[in-house]
Amino acid sequence: MEDLQKLYPIGIQTFSEIQEGNYLYIDKTEYVYRMTHSSSKYMFLSRPRRFGKSLLTSTLHSYFSGRKELFHGLAIEKLEKEWIEYPVLHFDMSTAKHVDKEQLLQELNLKLFNYEEIYGKMEEEVNPNQRLMGLIKRAYEQTGRKVVVLIDEYDAPLLDVAHEHENLGILRNIMRNFYSPLKACDPYLRYVFLTGITKFSQLSIFSELNNIKNISMDEPYAAICGITEDEMLIQMREDIDNLAIKMEISSEEVVQKLKENYDGYHFTYPSPDIYNPFSLLNAFADGKFNSYWFGSGTPTYLIQMLKKFNVEPSEIGNNHAEVSAFDAPTETMTDIIPLLYQSGYITIKDYDKTLDLYTLDIPNKEVRLGLMKSLLPNYVASKTRETTTMVAYLSRDIRNGDMDAALRRLQTFLSTIPYCDNTRYEGHYQQMFYIIFSLLGNYVDVEVRTPRGRVDMVLRTKTTLYVMELKLDKNANEAMEQIDLKNYPERFALCGLPIVKVAVSFDRERCTIGAWKIE
Repeated sequence: MEDLQKLYPIGIQTFSEIQEGNYLYIDKTEYVYRMTHSSSKYMFLSRPRRFGKSLLTSTLHSYFSGRKELFHGLAIEKLEKEWIEYPVLHFDMSTAKHVDKEQLLQELNLKLFNYEEIYGKMEEEVNPNQRLMGLIKRAYEQTGRKVVVLIDEYDAPLLDVAHEHENLGILRNIMRNFYSPLKACDPYLRYVFLTGITKFSQLSIFSELNNIKNISMDEPYAAICGITEDEMLIQMREDIDNLAIKMEISSEEVVQKLKENYDGYHFTYPSPDIYNPFSLLNAFADGKFNSYWFGSGTPTYLIQMLKKFNVEPSEIGNNHAEVSAFDAPTETMTDIIPLLYQSGYITIKDYDKTLDLYTLDIPNKEVRLGLMKSLLPNYVASKTRETTTMVAYLSRDIRNGDMDAALRRLQTFLSTIPYCDNTRYEGHYQQMFYIIFSLLGNYVDVEVRTPRGRVDMVLRTKTTLYVMELKLDKNANEAMEQIDLKNYPERFALCGLPIVKVAVSFDRERCTIGAWKIE
């Protein structure tokens, strides 16, 4: 009898449920063994949301609970000889999002109470830190074994208030108080593991615990969360072939589309290519390439932060930074890069060893399109359906090489939408064009350097390279003269594509395109 078709564990973060059900599991247990047999017994891992941190924590829980039967056929089965059962205190802090002081204390109370039902409680233990310390000591005394403490999403209560100075201070003190026994209880602890999205400064949360090993950028753990290309090609080969049949394209085309949409993450350098596991599994389950990860969490907070730091859409990608600039404590950040990196909106793309600089960029098409769709309402105050329809038709115009039709369509569209703020300066239109052309899935860049100046915008399609100059309340002829005078096309002569010059003039009063010239 054939094996039953493996199910996709979408939204399932419990290792035992995946192993006992007929779910697909990408084997990460070799990392579990490496983590738990290293010189450090305190570890921290940061990864973006829905990248498998909770599943990893749950796998550690099953491993330390001595549940050997769950690991049959996995890498760790050959590595582990003892399978000792330790007492495990597992705290999932994701239930403490959007909370105030009272709600946070109630959450901690409930989590501690569940373990006090097992190990008991002394009357004089009142505060969360006293109760946690009591639990660790009693679990050690009652079992004769050292205790494992797992804290998943340690930063969840603080993320919402990261930039509310007063609230952050109050909640941070509660969490600092709660985590404080971990240092004092060292003799009773076998292993402590924390996960989170952001890296709050060690000083602010773990003031005494200065021996946490942050493995987030350690090369041996580069692929601990997410799915590598090799894992996908070997362990999901059947899924790729099934998707190809469903979509009526070749398996090679499926791999190419999966790579374009969901690959491109690196959390250190060098690192294997890492796919977003949530999007990948959803694409296989649904049989189509949708925006899964981006669509699963509306980044309203991100949009607010982009405004706060005055970041233009075109400035989100292609940044160069030292590691201290993007792997920085979130609450002390002075620009948007740590938030973008730690949240998964930009990732490591390259590293210059001599300069010690990392190149950070948007990982893939899913994130790029999701970001641009979220940012478009700031530039085009229109109904979503109308905008989506316009972009679809615009995409066809550009694909057909008809820039004239594309600009006419944009002119009509912009003249019918409500007045938008910030339309009094040229940069507004430049960023609006950048977002719209990015949504078409083409390469687009702004302020591109040439030997004689900067080109306002460069748009590259499969067949053509457009050099664009944008002017506000000026003649389109003036814009074209600037392209010719500074000989912008010369900079792109070796690109191998026909170069088309496009001069566009915007009308400030009408808030739309006034005139254009194409050569």
